Amino acid sequence: MDFSHSSAISAAGMDVERTRLDVAAMNLANVHTSRASYGGPFRPLRVVNTTAPVFSQSLAHAGHSMLQIPSAHVQQTYAAPRLVYEPGHPDANAKGFVAYPAIDNVSEMVNLMTAVRTYEANVVAMNAAKSMALKALDIGRGT
Repeated sequence: MDFSHSSAISAAGMDVERTRLDVAAMNLANVHTSRASYGGPFRPLRVVNTTAPVFSQSLAHAGHSMLQIPSAHVQQTYAAPRLVYEPGHPDANAKGFVAYPAIDNVSEMVNLMTAVRTYEANVVAMNAAKSMALKALDIGRGT
């Protein structure tokens, strides 16, 4: 396996985790947003992870397994909003309930911590691959 493949996978993994971190922070920032620009409460966001083969590299290595690069995209969830009784709130309905996004603070904090730890693991993997590549160059020079 080419060392650039492991670096590319780690870099893509760090990009996915940065996206997860941004989404969790945005959800936590909007936990009390009862009115969004599109009407109604803020819709929580989720990150969907996928893998995609890298086509140009798969042509060069015909017959070998293709390199799978992780990627992510963000999508809105349509979970039912949580209703809180606040009759004096400007967004309250006729019964006095305000619709807030269905965001669980604990789950979002766990997502934040997991994203940070996974990002750190990808940094360690990238540094290990770089170190192995440098060691291979040293061995090749006969040092």
